[in-house]
Amino acid sequence: MERISRRRTPRSSGRGWKNAILPATSSCSTADSPFTTILFQLNKNRMNIQTGLTSIKGVGEKTAKLFARLHITNVGELLEHYPRDYEKMEAPVSVSALMPGRVCAVKAAVIGTPQVTRVRSLVIANVQAGDATGLFRITFFGMPYIRSVLKPGSVHVFRGLCQTGSTGKAKGQAGVPVSAGSRGIQGAAVIRMEQPAIFSVEDYAAVQDTLQPRYALTKGLTNRLMTRTVRAALEELDCLQEFLPEELRREYGLIPWREAVRKIHCPKDMQELADARRRLSFNEFLAFFLGLSRLKNENQVRRVEQVLRRVPDTDRLLEKLPYRLTGAQLKVWGQIEEDMSKETAMNRLVQGDVGSGKTILAFLALLMCAANGRQGCLMAPTEVLAAQHFEALLKLCEEQDLCIRPVLLTGSTPAGEKKRIYQAIADGEYHVIVGTHALIQEKVKYRNLSLVVTDEQHRFGVRQRECLADKGKGTHVLVMSATPIPRTLAIVLYGDLNVSILDEMPVGRLPIKNCVVGTSWRPKAYSFIAEQVRSGHQAYVICPMVEEGEMDGLENVQDYAKKLEAALPGEIRIAVLHGRMKSAQKNQIMEDFAAGKTDVLVSTTVIEVGINVPNATVMMVENAERFGLAQLHQLRGRVGRGSAQSYCIFISSNENEEVMKRLKILNDSNDGFFIANEDLKLRGPGDLAGVRQSGELDFKIGDIYRDSDLLLKASALAERIVSEDPEKRKPEFASLYQWESENGNPVDFRSI
Repeated sequence: MERISRRRTPRSSGRGWKNAILPATSSCSTADSPFTTILFQLNKNRMNIQTGLTSIKGVGEKTAKLFARLHITNVGELLEHYPRDYEKMEAPVSVSALMPGRVCAVKAAVIGTPQVTRVRSLVIANVQAGDATGLFRITFFGMPYIRSVLKPGSVHVFRGLCQTGSTGKAKGQAGVPVSAGSRGIQGAAVIRMEQPAIFSVEDYAAVQDTLQPRYALTKGLTNRLMTRTVRAALEELDCLQEFLPEELRREYGLIPWREAVRKIHCPKDMQELADARRRLSFNEFLAFFLGLSRLKNENQVRRVEQVLRRVPDTDRLLEKLPYRLTGAQLKVWGQIEEDMSKETAMNRLVQGDVGSGKTILAFLALLMCAANGRQGCLMAPTEVLAAQHFEALLKLCEEQDLCIRPVLLTGSTPAGEKKRIYQAIADGEYHVIVGTHALIQEKVKYRNLSLVVTDEQHRFGVRQRECLADKGKGTHVLVMSATPIPRTLAIVLYGDLNVSILDEMPVGRLPIKNCVVGTSWRPKAYSFIAEQVRSGHQAYVICPMVEEGEMDGLENVQDYAKKLEAALPGEIRIAVLHGRMKSAQKNQIMEDFAAGKTDVLVSTTVIEVGINVPNATVMMVENAERFGLAQLHQLRGRVGRGSAQSYCIFISSNENEEVMKRLKILNDSNDGFFIANEDLKLRGPGDLAGVRQSGELDFKIGDIYRDSDLLLKASALAERIVSEDPEKRKPEFASLYQWESENGNPVDFRSI
């Protein structure tokens, strides 16, 4: 058997089918076994996309509820439930050629009558089948009607997983010859199949060498029922309205939409499957980028309430800093300053590795805003990081006598203090407001907000960013991300922003020393941590799990902390941190660690962002093979923030060649952009920096790495269409606009 994997199928939304119609000409061959060849008889009236599944004969209310578990309630949603992979239906082999451990098809005659027994309420049927080369045994469960299907001497094609088992006494029944070397000899090891699919010889011939779809299912819903239901829908639906002009389809090498829908469910070969995937992926990307291009255009024409002038305050600060900005920092600051001096609002992403100097650029932008008599906000993902930003800004203001009066506003700010801060913000007493999600609460009213800075962008989303920006009129938006992202992924995540890259590290920063080892090196790692703590430094230890039993074989935080306490000297203070703790408890633990009250912090990846402890010099990651490279690089970024040499120890519980080769990329490089590209190649976009987990990428069929060329073409076409026809008046795009309005975005970037 050859299995062709497509990718996981996210839940179907059905948005792409609103008011659409499918072709009556769509058809696929069916190959149901004799005991299940009940042809679906559909209603005389033609189906449309909104037709409920119960209109298909054989799908009653009970079966419809099974489909509903997969978010499939109508025909359109059914057809958007794409196969997760495909099986190639191989040619039948002889009994002697059956191989244990492989899925095989075999043409054989039934030997005798199936023997039926009962174990409690379960019906078990056993029967032998064979050909001139030997016999094999078949077992069926829960199929009491099997005797009426498998008559003695009848010939079928059986397809299933081959296993080995011991024989009983071989019986040459129904006139089927058994050779001397047969697998049916008493006492010999025989081949057996459990619950194989049964085909007539003619039915199997019809599907031989074709690709058969395999769908994501739910308990009680079989792949065969799903396949038959999909094919019945394809047979009965009327025609799909093509929305891409023929010249564009030719330019991008795309088949018609109706063909793509049919071929994704019923491909005859790999070429048909590739053609279908290409068209449907292009549809998803184009819908996404059309919306994103319009959002970007809207942002570019948002006029500010007050044009900000360049101020000498920023130049004075740059001159007084105890260090010089890198060339990359100066270039990016020039871009920010130019953006903020325009009549239209800035929308810029500053992307840079940990330690590349993003924070000072944010402070410069906030200073420019304050010097113009306007307010600015800095929103961080955690209260600890917000407090650290506030303290750093306050210290800078005092040392350099800056014209900024900052305030800190978080969820844990006392109610009485919050009320006072709300009023002071509304009165314009504070120039810079630093905080967390509390900054976007309805109670916060700004007097004249001109700038919004969000730190660690992948922890926020477009909606939160826009919500804060909407607190002002034509507000400038500056996004700071420490997650280096490859270009194709950046286009998807930040398509509404202009991107600046900090690709240069400050002079004098010591590169982190890395070590990738197996679990046998753990005692040495403990000794090294103890040595670093005795030298006055601190350490992180990262585990992927929280509680015992969540995943066997992985280190979990609770038990691991006890193990560590036993391994390290008693005077070393250890704290535990994980995501299930209440916010106040997490904040207190991180604050204590930042203040040096604890020496070793055992944590899950909750510390991936949101804490800055320059005194921490060791990062040890258990079960490193469980993480993506980009995420491991983010974790590594928690150390190396001070003047002392820092170290990162990656411990892998799996030391096979492929795993160690992957981790060696981290061992050999501290370049986040290089690592992000390698991570994207090795693991795919779904695991990159938790993007898939946060719901930011959820294309049903498109894959931004595998289809990167298509992604870029769809992006370019969307920009071309929006720039050529911003008012949506060109008749050649009328069907496209109709489809776009009905389809919505496969990835809702406004709700990311």
